[in-house]
Amino acid sequence: GIPTASCFDKIITSTGKASTSADAYMNKLLGEWLMGGPEESFSSDWMQRGNELEPEARAFYEFETETPVEQVGIVYLDDQKLVSCSPDGLTQNGGIEIKCPSAGVHTSYLLSGSLPTKYKQQVQGCMWICQRSHWDFIAYHPGIDPLICRVIRDDNYIADMCVALNKFTTKMLERREQLQQ
Repeated sequence: GIPTASCFDKIITSTGKASTSADAYMNKLLGEWLMGGPEESFSSDWMQRGNELEPEARAFYEFETETPVEQVGIVYLDDQKLVSCSPDGLTQNGGIEIKCPSAGVHTSYLLSGSLPTKYKQQVQGCMWICQRSHWDFIAYHPGIDPLICRVIRDDNYIADMCVALNKFTTKMLERREQLQQ
């Protein structure tokens, strides 16, 4: 029932504007809060494949970059526990986000050579919450060259994200009170 970095795109756009999906996302989170846990979610074959390949991709990253990765669970922004992320791994000063897409999507990532825009909120959100200076985006597909690209913390964007998340959580808490009455 709280916002997580993987869904920050439902609160703020990659350009720093308010997302039109915020109310629907808040209602989903409020529903989870009322139920005391998440609703059963859909898991596609590609999502399952990504979960299965993630350890292989993490091991590749550790070998290729000679960087140890610490696996962690959920990380909260602060003691209020109203904002969180679930990094794919933490490194000394950074972290990693692993995606294991289809061959076609993977190829588009290779051609771009940079963080896909649709993951900007997630990656910058993880850096904000985990207090890191950089994050490595890893696109991994067996049989195709992987992509590892370093993303540097954008404090201006994170400041906008912080404002958007504060507004979102304030409104969410107000609606929780309304639902309790």
